[in-house]
Amino acid sequence: MRVSNTEHTSRPWRIHELTHDFRLEDVWAVPTVGGPHDFAGIVRTIASLDPSRSSSPAVRALFAIRWKLGALLGWDGPDSGVGARVPTLRSRLPADLRAASSGPAFDALPFSSLYLLENEFAAEIANRTMHGVMHIGRVPEESGSSRIQMAVLVKPNGLLGNAYMAAIRPFRHLIVYPPMLREMGDRLTDEVVRELRVAPEPVSGAANRSPRVDEVETVVDEQRV
Repeated sequence: MRVSNTEHTSRPWRIHELTHDFRLEDVWAVPTVGGPHDFAGIVRTIASLDPSRSSSPAVRALFAIRWKLGALLGWDGPDSGVGARVPTLRSRLPADLRAASSGPAFDALPFSSLYLLENEFAAEIANRTMHGVMHIGRVPEESGSSRIQMAVLVKPNGLLGNAYMAAIRPFRHLIVYPPMLREMGDRLTDEVVRELRVAPEPVSGAANRSPRVDEVETVVDEQRV
């Protein structure tokens, strides 16, 4: 679900220090259950996603078209990416972020991780059309739980980049991101349920099973109806 851009801009994320010349394109809530779960594990799960294997035929088709267009038009060549057409944002990192973990490698998407903190992760991507940043944040709730949100920041490359971003915007908002985020949420929720199932119980037996597991599985069932 798309949320207000202020959900990103109003929070003291470290990414603000690096992206003063980037435009905040949109912010999305990842549909998963909350909880004080391992943020690094959440980021690893997100980095492992492959849109070409999405359960949505529309997502698979649009990504296939995008990669073919990129190959034909030379958008994604080695001279168009981070460290070639544009300098990496790692050069902007302050000392403490440079010393932090950069985060996981991506399995399928051409992102390069920038930094991974306790509640925040950022990765960059660049081609002939734009220089972009994906930002993942864990937002605490008053209940003591938390939620995950994703922000997309871009620096278009001139007229081509602005035209490209305008052309793909309706596809991103209506066709690509909703099913991709649902799949992301399903993967993360499955991880939460697995964590809770293997956690040691104070007393053995089904009658003493952790109520938190039952609550999470109820939420999962409701989300997938």
